[in-house]
Amino acid sequence: MKTYDIVIIGGGPAGLAAGLYAGRAKMDTLIIEKQKYGGQIVITDELENYPGSIEGETGPSLIARMVAQADKFGCERVEDTVTGVEFDGDIKKIKCTKGEYQAKAVIVTTGATHTEIGCPGEKELTGKGVSYCATCDAAFFEDFQVYVVGGGDAAVEEAMYLTKFARQVTLIHRRDQLRAARSIQEKAFANEKLDFMWNTTIEEIKGDGLVESMIVKDTQTGETREIFADEEDGTFGIFVFIGFKPLSDVFEGKLEMERGYIITDEDMHTNIPGIFAAGDIRKKSLRQVVTAAADGAIAATQAGKYIEELEGTAYKY
Repeated sequence: MKTYDIVIIGGGPAGLAAGLYAGRAKMDTLIIEKQKYGGQIVITDELENYPGSIEGETGPSLIARMVAQADKFGCERVEDTVTGVEFDGDIKKIKCTKGEYQAKAVIVTTGATHTEIGCPGEKELTGKGVSYCATCDAAFFEDFQVYVVGGGDAAVEEAMYLTKFARQVTLIHRRDQLRAARSIQEKAFANEKLDFMWNTTIEEIKGDGLVESMIVKDTQTGETREIFADEEDGTFGIFVFIGFKPLSDVFEGKLEMERGYIITDEDMHTNIPGIFAAGDIRKKSLRQVVTAAADGAIAATQAGKYIEELEGTAYKY
């Protein structure tokens, strides 16, 4: 079985940046991605806070260039799902649905996924009115009523994006004030197509094939009421942006974690020699594309140094 220098688990900005740096240093590198390259950033319509972003930059356009860079420097890529890992010893083993891979060092960049409301009807009506991706599904709700759940940067930004399509957008937040950055809030409050439903949670989503109504609760009084779709529309959209959860289940008991996030030092070392973590999967203060890419670059460089010490090789970064 082939033994790679580095196997990178995850193809988001952190994984692709790690692949670029590892490949450019002439390390034999494999990126394993189970679904779609880019992670959360591929559902971002507008990307203004990544340094050097060109006018009209989107998540998919940036990721396409990152993938091309990784390919240019010789990274192998495979579509597979990791089912187990063995991190003991000098050779690390990554077990996947389609096969098993070996490496001298591993960089974990599996990221995080959206958090669900957790109410009855949500799962059944996902893709039938319930969505977690505005850029994916906004066009389906052109001239319809749309509700957005959340109060952070992502929720408010996506709510403003949805106003380009929907007849009216109402942001539902469980508190009486937003958590989003002040600059984002100012834009939101100035948007005439954006309303706010404060101190409210969604308790149940109802519908036969499509979302038809939802039961909401006032968090202060406990009172509940049912909101129905407009008779002419027959349905409305519910877009959920209430946070993310780390995709780290397969590493449970293998790596030191806190609330599912992998703990590393500033050089991306985990508690296991030869295993590094980068991007949103890592315990950190800021989860953005720019910090994920920086993490990936550091992780690849540190992984190279680890291999150099292991076998006396030398890599040029």
